[in-house]
Amino acid sequence: MSGMQQNPVEANELAISARKLNLWYGTFQALFDIDLDIKQGMITSMIGPSGCGKSTFLRTINRINERLDYVRISGEIDVMGANVFAPDVEMLQVRKQVGMVFQRPNPLPLSVRDNVLFGHEIHYEGDRLSRADEDDIVESALQQVLLWDKVKDKLDQKATALSLEEQQKLCIARLLPVKPSVLLMDEPCSALDPKGTEAVEELLWDLRGKYTILIVTHNMAQARRASEECIFMLMGKVIEHTETGQMFLTPKHKETTNYIEGRYG
Repeated sequence: MSGMQQNPVEANELAISARKLNLWYGTFQALFDIDLDIKQGMITSMIGPSGCGKSTFLRTINRINERLDYVRISGEIDVMGANVFAPDVEMLQVRKQVGMVFQRPNPLPLSVRDNVLFGHEIHYEGDRLSRADEDDIVESALQQVLLWDKVKDKLDQKATALSLEEQQKLCIARLLPVKPSVLLMDEPCSALDPKGTEAVEELLWDLRGKYTILIVTHNMAQARRASEECIFMLMGKVIEHTETGQMFLTPKHKETTNYIEGRYG
């Protein structure tokens, strides 16, 4: 609905802004008064021990957590200046604006081509495209994820036949035709080998600037390599948020230092 329409923004404006965000699973509080500003067009990583709230925060941005009837949320999250919890905002509009990539590649049991077109068909239902327009959408999305040259002769083959690295790139490509502003990535390389991980990290840098990317990772080396800013979370709270290089070289908080040096987590 109108609440999630993208406003014209400057490059230095915020893509995501959380204010006093709290979340409970039943009686268990998982997020505590989260205040975060994530800059548009940048790659930001989230690190912290298992169970610290990283993935919960990610899933709150595009409202996946709301599918669970025992989840309660207070506070606000703005995406591109619009509150995702506003009464006039429909879930489908949030998902259009905010794409999500999961730990394991999850291509649909369809052809490569139909995977890329799937999101467009859902979000632009009734907007019938010519075959030529569809071809342009497929090629553009696959070019952006550096996959076109590998699969241009396999577009009618099952996506599940691709390698894990190619499947994960395809899952990213599937998001692009609906023109999201933000890409959320929850451990996107955890199922990949080192070569596949390197390829996805290269892709992230290629997408930088065109999209705002927020990546949750348990791999601190990956956070150093593949992000410009870094957020450290502990026990449902944001402890530190700064430039990635500064986070790892001169962290401001003792908890951050202890985690980076491997004393827990």
